[in-house]
Amino acid sequence: MKRWLAGLALLACLISPAFAGLDAAAINNADWPGKPPPKDKVHPAIVKTQVLLDRAGFSPGEIDGKLGENAIKALRAFAEARGFGFDGRTPTSEIWNALIATGSDPVIVDYRISEKDVKGPFLKKLPGKMEDMQGLKSLDYTSPREAIAEKFHMSEALLEALNPGKTFNEAGQQISVASVTASEARPAVARIEVDKTRQTVKVFGNKGELIAFYPATVGSKEKPTPSGTLKVTSIDANPHYRYHPEYKFRDVRAKRTFDINPGPNNPVGSQWIGLSAEGYGIHGTANPSKISKAESHGCVRLTNWDVNRLAKLVKKGTEVAFTENAAANRK
Repeated sequence: MKRWLAGLALLACLISPAFAGLDAAAINNADWPGKPPPKDKVHPAIVKTQVLLDRAGFSPGEIDGKLGENAIKALRAFAEARGFGFDGRTPTSEIWNALIATGSDPVIVDYRISEKDVKGPFLKKLPGKMEDMQGLKSLDYTSPREAIAEKFHMSEALLEALNPGKTFNEAGQQISVASVTASEARPAVARIEVDKTRQTVKVFGNKGELIAFYPATVGSKEKPTPSGTLKVTSIDANPHYRYHPEYKFRDVRAKRTFDINPGPNNPVGSQWIGLSAEGYGIHGTANPSKISKAESHGCVRLTNWDVNRLAKLVKKGTEVAFTENAAANRK
């Protein structure tokens, strides 16, 4: 019965108008439509745009095929890095051509699910409360589908739409995925700039050039991020998370310190970049779709794949400047 209901749910997703006309060929051959598609509609050209931005180092966050705020942020940063104008709505032909010029490889490719993809272990359910995470052996993915979607920087809905009828839990299955392999080059990084208003992270090189961009969730009214300039003090993959009662998170009632084991669904995700203000850092998340759309507990939150890329660029001592964009505040 559960499998039958799951099949109905998948069918409903596939026949949704939001995914009409979406397949690998439509995406790989897409050209810019000339005007922005509706924000609630998945469009082949937007999928292509997001993948090209991701590969160029200007992350749109989760690749979902929609022209949402994170895709717009990435387009703005890409245009800025190349000296192009951008109206904040739709890329000019100049921007589109520059994106296309970043690489000729297909943006959607075939991938054969591996034994590692389906081996697990997987959580039956990710606890909604932080207290309930303590004691779990690890904070793993909840399914092969979630793991594969994150591996290719995609939303689970887009992954399903591109692969009708696939279960994602059998090794050997061939599926369509976003081709997000980026250059392994590691340019010298002079500083990181965290814009607290725009909710963005920019990485600058020694000549002041913008070399990477990530949408972010930056602090909250309850626990804002620091101001001024800090430095990177540590870079730790697969971090443990320790909660202290003095944090006083409104959704945590624990009166004692407790630890949460590592895993991609750990509260700080798969990477912790510690900063020179106690308790603050740049880290990953269990909810990539919420980046820029939800508050953090004072830190700077990126998708797991973005913080993993950032961790390869920075080193101890890298400056991290926190700014507030006055112009954005007036909008």
